[in-house]
Amino acid sequence: METESESYVRLATLRGLHQVVADLNTARSLADTLQTVADGVIAGLGYELSAVNLVRPDGDLVVAAVAGSAQAEAMMAGRVGSRASWERRLDMADQWGSLRFIPYTEGWILDDDDVPQWHTAGPAPRFPDEWHPMDRLFAPMYTSGTAGGELLGVISVDKPRNGRRPGAWGRESLQMYAFQAGIAISNARLRANMQRALVRLEREQQALRASEESFRQAFEYAPSGMAIAELGGDQHGRLHKTNDALCRLLGRSASQMRRYSFSDLVHQEDIGTLLRTSAEGGRAELRLQRRDGSYVWVSLRNSVVADAADGPRYLLTHVEDIEERKRHELQLAHRASHDSLTGLPNSAELRARLSSRLCGIPAGAEAHAVVAVPPYGSLEGFDEVEGAGYGPYGHGFGSDLGPDYGPEFGSDFGSDYPPDTATGEFGAEHSGASSCPGHVHAVAPDEDAEDDGAKGLAVLFCDLDGFKSINDRFGHHTGDAVLIEVARRLTSGVREGDTVARLGGDEFVVLADGLGQADAEDLAVRLRNAIVPPIRVDGRAVRVGASFGIGWAGCGMTPDEVLRSADQRMYVEKRSRAKAGRRAG
Repeated sequence: METESESYVRLATLRGLHQVVADLNTARSLADTLQTVADGVIAGLGYELSAVNLVRPDGDLVVAAVAGSAQAEAMMAGRVGSRASWERRLDMADQWGSLRFIPYTEGWILDDDDVPQWHTAGPAPRFPDEWHPMDRLFAPMYTSGTAGGELLGVISVDKPRNGRRPGAWGRESLQMYAFQAGIAISNARLRANMQRALVRLEREQQALRASEESFRQAFEYAPSGMAIAELGGDQHGRLHKTNDALCRLLGRSASQMRRYSFSDLVHQEDIGTLLRTSAEGGRAELRLQRRDGSYVWVSLRNSVVADAADGPRYLLTHVEDIEERKRHELQLAHRASHDSLTGLPNSAELRARLSSRLCGIPAGAEAHAVVAVPPYGSLEGFDEVEGAGYGPYGHGFGSDLGPDYGPEFGSDFGSDYPPDTATGEFGAEHSGASSCPGHVHAVAPDEDAEDDGAKGLAVLFCDLDGFKSINDRFGHHTGDAVLIEVARRLTSGVREGDTVARLGGDEFVVLADGLGQADAEDLAVRLRNAIVPPIRVDGRAVRVGASFGIGWAGCGMTPDEVLRSADQRMYVEKRSRAKAGRRAG
């Protein structure tokens, strides 16, 4: 039968337990909660020493809080015991409900493990339930409050004030306290994690705001052009934002730029380059139109700005003005391919143009070949040759031969035998055509046959007569002026798309496509007549003559063979004329 004193003790213990459990919920941090747990064992459960061992992320247990003894706290706080040693203790202990008790008679085998502890030697117990200093009592704490959850930590207690091992009520009180302590520690950990997450989020937001501000300033005040364009959707390519440098470069305001995409501003010839660059997020050099209609060369460097949820959304474009560099590059390229004195194509450029017109198949090797070409108005499947003066169906020096040579020379193929509009093929009249798509086979007219209307690529080799005497008598300054004027007269005497080149010295070459034998001879006469009139240099009139040799470029020939043939014909023509006729002045 329960005595009055036992009821009083239970009530007093329950009141103390209620108070220390209430204190657990007032702690503001995880460290405060752990210390409150250790202090509650002393204040509410009647023990003189307690320690809270908390499970770390690596599984070992660290002494996180000590109460009841400054010496014990100095010795144990912060020390770590391995998980294996703790599990060994809990497994070998007597089970008092959820508590674990190791009597002093068995605890000696644990003296050498790495679990931090504070025990002092003492005399043997005088009665069966007397507490011995080497007795060990542990209260495990779990995340779910029971042994079914994950181990959260262990409360170890020592030195009951009454000097006795706890009875049923004392054990129950410690179990209840460990249960509430586990909940309080779990909540404190959750709050700490939330606080850390909030602090981290705030720092990330601050960093993001700082990054956005840095990007805004870098974007707005960049010395070169910057633009942000939509990527995908109905507004694909639309310029969302442009900086001042790009607006100044193109002569348009920011509000005007928002009406366009780069495809609206790019030069027609550079659209393909722009589309490839936009799709790949790479770089390209192309031309953009200014407000006044002129074009400026720029270098575009694109970066795709991706959205984590929806994929790529924006295209960040860096626009650099390279007009000066491009102009310099074009000047260098022009110098490499043109004569520095006259500005005409030089020998290397002449040979390159001949090579682009000729294939390696000799004339007559494809006597019965038929080339398929698209119907009028369609160029699908045919590669347009780069460079001015090339015909719409492939290689050719000019599609518009002009009125000087008659309407019958209005295309590279001539108008006498147009392609069949249904099949796109040339008939037998053009049996000399190459089977290579986009290439017109060059065949030299038969000079021994009567003029049958056959057209070819004429090569007129021109050598000036009397030029050396001008150089010798009046000096190279006068000679250079003569060469410049001859180059101008030759250029003025040919069609747009024909080529006038200077081989060197006083030798010039004219390439004219789509001519018959009589047409070529007539062109040579007209050019000779254009050269003969006096040329005034420094108030002095000088005159030169010219000898022309007419050769024909045919597929299967090399450029050197073509030029050598025309050169030989020129010397034949020069020797056949009387000296008085060769030189005028």
